[in-house]
Amino acid sequence: MTVADVLALLDTERDERGIRHWEKLGARTGGMRTYGIGLTRLRAMAKKIGRDRALSQALWSTDVYDARVLALLIDDPAQITRAQAEQQVEQLGGGMLAHVFASCDATLAKTPFVVELADAWVRHDDAVRRACGYTLLYEASKFRGKKAPSEPFFLSVVARIGESIHAESEQVRMAMGAALMGIGKRSAVLNRAALEVARSVGPIAFTSASGECEPFDVVKHLTTDRLKESLGL
Repeated sequence: MTVADVLALLDTERDERGIRHWEKLGARTGGMRTYGIGLTRLRAMAKKIGRDRALSQALWSTDVYDARVLALLIDDPAQITRAQAEQQVEQLGGGMLAHVFASCDATLAKTPFVVELADAWVRHDDAVRRACGYTLLYEASKFRGKKAPSEPFFLSVVARIGESIHAESEQVRMAMGAALMGIGKRSAVLNRAALEVARSVGPIAFTSASGECEPFDVVKHLTTDRLKESLGL
């Protein structure tokens, strides 16, 4: 497929309600336009397109939010470089694409350098990088075998979150909360460490485009009966 083919496809799937919602965001759109298509439908479209490195790079150069989401979903993780990641994180439209850029659906989390990159980004002065870094660490918390970071590494992440979460923006706090949740599900030791921080922080309040939402309660996720049983707690 070409960029023109993808844009034509997006046009046939356009959602006027989504477009109106996007327009209400004003400056938060990062100068991008949209066809108003939801992420679930974009994921399905990306699956049909399949991995396409050249198309991904071409779509990323457009000013269309939906096309850039597809670019993140269809890229080839084996060909993504650290330099590309550093370039793209600067082009996330004020953070509007951050939730996809660092998620399990996109390809960055599947690169061989993801843990190294995330560890660097959580220490960065840029808040968007820190949010992406902690989101990537949440993805890394699911790794098993040789790919998985060590327990001491995760304990150091928990300690960093405990030391800095209160001074962070809402976007970074939410990413930190996700990382805590993922890390705390790995082992009994990590569960105790993550719970200690989560209890000191309390539920993390956040807002969505539609208004205030129920706070993100990490403790609730780390104290389920099912998790306790699986960790032998």
